[in-house]
Amino acid sequence: MYEANEKFKNSVFNALFSDPDLLRELYGALGGKTLPPDVPVLINTLENVLFMGKYNDISFEIGGKMVVLVEHQSSINPNMALRCLLYYSRIIEKKISGQNLYSTKKLSIPWPEFYVLYNGTDEFPDEATVKLSDLFISPNELGLPDDLKPLLDLDVKVFNINEGRNTEVLSRCRKLSEYSVLMGKVRDYKNELGNLEEAIKKAITYCHRCDILTEFLEIHGSEVLNMILTEWNTEDAIAFAREEGKEMGREEEREKGEKKLFQEKLTIAKNLLAKGSTPEFTSDITGLSTEEIAKL
Repeated sequence: MYEANEKFKNSVFNALFSDPDLLRELYGALGGKTLPPDVPVLINTLENVLFMGKYNDISFEIGGKMVVLVEHQSSINPNMALRCLLYYSRIIEKKISGQNLYSTKKLSIPWPEFYVLYNGTDEFPDEATVKLSDLFISPNELGLPDDLKPLLDLDVKVFNINEGRNTEVLSRCRKLSEYSVLMGKVRDYKNELGNLEEAIKKAITYCHRCDILTEFLEIHGSEVLNMILTEWNTEDAIAFAREEGKEMGREEEREKGEKKLFQEKLTIAKNLLAKGSTPEFTSDITGLSTEEIAKL
């Protein structure tokens, strides 16, 4: 089971589902099946690979399959399939370390499966698929047939686990359903109180009262508080940086537009002056100052 990290680098999602039995139940819920309790689960999560400074991904092997599972709170990233490809490659590289890739012996690697559990506020369907091929340059741009299929692709199944969504999946995994309630309450209370720490405390109290994640919260209550604080503050920082970047981009576009317009005015002014127009007339037509026209 989860051991407390004094730096609180885990996420609640990662901590809650670091138990093989819960992962078996969760995987069965996502696939719509019940797995025997003797099916082995080997957790091989890599640290800090998918998200810089965030620890909300889980990788495990079950029944010959390699599953990469990511909990995603912000808007869905269109590059998620590429991130999963890189993640899977690193796991395989670690697994076959020391084996000879150039030998005549065929190596056996796990069957890959990729899931994202979406818990953000942006509107998103109950289920969707993000494909690696969506990122490829289109065949048309390369002069290839439009219906040409890539020789490499990767699908990521995305489930919306917000409270009230994907009820069938949530009903098959009680801990996932309870996790959804906890995060939903944190969000609701944050909107109500305007203070994240107080919102988390109130959400934990609510869960205690309603018998939601009771054992987990009794054992790891303080860690949960710090994990959510760290994780959500990171989310806010990323969102702020994204908006700041957009604003900088808009400012750069405005500057580019203004420079382009100024150059066009200079060109018009030069043409007018070359045809004998007076500086005053040229200023009236182009909007340039008499000083700017004098420099021409």
